[in-house]
Amino acid sequence: MKLARAPFRSLEPHLPLRAVSARGISAVALTATRTATSRSSLSSRRTPSGRRTYASVSAAELRFGQPVHETHPHILKAGEITPGITAQEYADRRAALAHSMTEGSVAVLHAASLQYKSGAVFHPYRQESNFLYLTGWMEGDAIAVIEKTGPQHGDYSFRMFVKPKSPREEQWNGYRNGVEAARDIFNADEAHPINEAEHLLPKILESAKLVYADSPPAKGGIAATATWLWRIISGRDSRPSRTPLFSVMNKLRVIKSEAEVANMRIAGQISGRAITDAMRRPWEREKDLHSFLDYEFTRNGCDGPAYIPVVAGGERANCIHYTVNNSTFREDEFILIDAGGEYGTYITDISRTWPASGRFTPAQRDLYEAVLKVQRSSVSLCRESARLSLEDIHNITARGLVDQLRPIGFDVTMANIDQLFPHHVGHYIGLDVHDCPGYSRREILRRGHCVTIEPGIYVPQDDRWPAAFRGMGVRIEDSVCVDDDSPYILSTEAVKEIDDIEALRS
Repeated sequence: MKLARAPFRSLEPHLPLRAVSARGISAVALTATRTATSRSSLSSRRTPSGRRTYASVSAAELRFGQPVHETHPHILKAGEITPGITAQEYADRRAALAHSMTEGSVAVLHAASLQYKSGAVFHPYRQESNFLYLTGWMEGDAIAVIEKTGPQHGDYSFRMFVKPKSPREEQWNGYRNGVEAARDIFNADEAHPINEAEHLLPKILESAKLVYADSPPAKGGIAATATWLWRIISGRDSRPSRTPLFSVMNKLRVIKSEAEVANMRIAGQISGRAITDAMRRPWEREKDLHSFLDYEFTRNGCDGPAYIPVVAGGERANCIHYTVNNSTFREDEFILIDAGGEYGTYITDISRTWPASGRFTPAQRDLYEAVLKVQRSSVSLCRESARLSLEDIHNITARGLVDQLRPIGFDVTMANIDQLFPHHVGHYIGLDVHDCPGYSRREILRRGHCVTIEPGIYVPQDDRWPAAFRGMGVRIEDSVCVDDDSPYILSTEAVKEIDDIEALRS
């Protein structure tokens, strides 16, 4: 059967599902009319006919390495693998990848390795984005294998190699999902302990005509499994040829589903409200404002900050990626922040600029208004009907900044605007702050693309520019989802109009 699809989708057609019993787990039928309140936890199986099927999981007395609905109903609804993203959507993503692959091919992905800050002190774990997109699995030392098994949509097999449950290891390092969970919760058709991969994976690859895989990262720690996996895939004796996976994944990931947009909207709403709340308050130290934003993002429902924020006073705003945030504010300066939270593995990216005093000086007002007018206009172009790319919008933005700056005294042209506006107007966003690396900004924007629009003007202490504006930096950035005939602004709660900003402190 075909399940009903939300109107904002990129993965079509939908997989046919039928409920069965498996491993003593009670089956639950999925209907086309299921709602968010009636969805059941799902585990994937294949019937003899090859149809993918799902069954409910009872996990009331079990512990896993990440939340599941039965153990964390305050985080996940029934049927969700990660917040807002269901087992069904993850299955659709794998089906879409397999459908994009060539006949007889296999995709192999390795989970991210744990990164260490110093000695045995590690950073919070962050899964490799393509692995996360296809599986929802939040642990390291894992391999996912997706094999195309036929010409039809949904003709694929999904294998996982993961760390098995280990009471001793879990006593020290926390709970693990385990091999059974890879099958029963994450819907792998086959799951094996990670130490069996070196023996079993070459057999899987023997019959493959092509392997989709990406090189391990050049920086940071690389797990031993990733090292030998890469040796198997790229070795001189490796039979199948290899092609990069990221270019195929980018085409799948760059168009967001309704559920992905909903997560990004939640992140934008929470973050925007926190930023507006920050504008209400007087600040003396950059570090205090930094801490306030991180805390408010998390307190109000985000998983945490999406990235280290920029919190810059005065001339420090002219450093695009100023993140040391260790100075103090002066009353006659601008405050520029670039910050956002993460919700359900999806991020938002927002920049706002406001006067530390709460009131704009005439020069601050002129420069800010120039950037704001252009930002509003550029955001309005984020619609499919405009038939524009991010590169097109960047060029339009640059021209708009020239037109706005000349009347307030700047001797600027298209030939030298990059001295005041040195970065691009935007980038793709999603699981990553700079999502889908390598995906061209020259692609025409389509419904479901999510981007930032962030014009900025940074005036150095230089005789070429009007004295009243020297040392000022202004950036105004929103996260935007492209729709048919209008943009869907994901960060609208962060105020940006001059009257609204001044009213917060009046």
